[in-house]
Amino acid sequence: QVQLVESGGGLVQPGGSLKLSCAATGTSFSFHAAVWYRQAPGKQREWVATITPSGGTNYADSVKGRFTISRDNAKNTVYLQMNSLKPEDTAVYYCKTSLGPARDIWGQGTQVTVSS
Repeated sequence: QVQLVESGGGLVQPGGSLKLSCAATGTSFSFHAAVWYRQAPGKQREWVATITPSGGTNYADSVKGRFTISRDNAKNTVYLQMNSLKPEDTAVYYCKTSLGPARDIWGQGTQVTVSS
């Protein structure tokens, strides 16, 4: 029914930029908050950023000032613009939406590697 598909990851040098996309089918991001998480090997999954249906945003301290979350409701897509990337940003990035209690939907993830 509802699916989220992340894309845009890849290999980038420190200080570089990437823009991740999360495209939804079966639901509309105009009605639901969207959240980006990331997980590095051997590490716990951590929250990165959130955008509300009204467009409000919140960021983890580790990415504040470098990352920007946005949405294009006409395309049913949420984005994560990542600037000034650091090696510690290396992780698989996942997007998530919550349709209601016990109704979280996760994407498959996209790999971001920051290395020289």
